[in-house]
Formats: sequence, C-alpha cells, structure tokens
Amino acid sequence: MFQIRIHGRGGQGVVTAAELLSVAAFSEGKQAQAFPSFGSERMGAPVVSFCRISDQEIRSREPVAQPNAIIVQDMTLLHVEDVFAGLAPDGYVLLNTARPLDTLGIGDLVARLPEGHVRAVPATDLARQYIGRPIPNAALLGAFAALTGVINLPAVIAAIDQRFSGTVAERNGQAATAAFEEIQDKEAA
Repeated sequence: MFQIRIHGRGGQGVVTAAELLSVAAFSEGKQAQAFPSFGSERMGAPVVSFCRISDQEIRSREPVAQPNAIIVQDMTLLHVEDVFAGLAPDGYVLLNTARPLDTLGIGDLVARLPEGHVRAVPATDLARQYIGRPIPNAALLGAFAALTGVINLPAVIAAIDQRFSGTVAERNGQAATAAFEEIQDKEAA
C-alpha cells in the first residue's frame, strides 16, 4: 500500500487533491481511499488530507501516520508543523515552491532520503499561469505522478476531467501537465 499525506491551508484544494488522487488510482484499476482532517473549517486554516493507493482491498481507516509520500501545498507550514513526521525512509516529498531546496532549511531531510526523492515545483505559479488562481493542487498532482510513478499523468487528467468541466478542467490539466514536465526535466538534468 502506498500512503500519501497532503498538508496545506483551507482554500488551496487540499481535500480535492486527495480525492482526485484516489479517482486517478481507481481509473488505473487500483483500490484507493481519500479523506481529510481539519479543525476549524475556515479559509487559511491548516488542513491535512490523506490518500491510500493499493492493488489490494484497503481496510485501514485511520489517518496516515507513516506516509510513503508527503505533499506540502503551503510552505508556511514547513517549520510550523511537523509535516515530515513518520515519513518512510525511502519516502518522497513534494514541495510547492520555486525556491531551491538548499534554501529551505531541510538539508537533513534531503540527506536522509534517496537522491531525487525530495522535489520542489512552483505549483502556485503554474496555477496562476494556467488557471488564473493560486490553487496549486492540480499542478502538484501532475508533479506527484512524475516524481513517484504511483499513478500516471493521463489518470490525473482523467480525474480532473471527471471532477471539473470545460475551461476549468482544461486549464487544470494544463497546469498538471506543466508540473509533470518540470519534474521530468529536473530528473533528466
């Protein structure tokens, strides 16, 4: 089973990201579940959502305490909460930032994980460019697909198309594709 924890703030699409991820996994014939955890239900409050993906039936229903991957949608949470708690020794971290990793104060994390398992993508910038709003979730899912290979980009786009319609779906798909390509370009370099 592959477990994902997504950290962000209310209004950034954290819950929708987990739901889209589970739909993408279902479209590939996998089992999946997605659910949120949040306190106050207001814009800007910290939100965590979870997703599990497996080839087998998923019986676990508790929050993800030992994720295989962590997505951080809002970098202001990086040193406020222990967003990396429980991360698997071979886990993946995807950060929504245009800043270089060596400027984020996470050198210990980068050093202890396999090379290439910590990546940054300017998902909010891509969202503004393609969607016209600072909602980074679709871009981060495209980057997640490129980083982990747990799901593929066509499944992400299909999930976006199922959830949204028209121009909104198209632009979110473009943001996801741009982020996917950015991660692949960094890996090729």
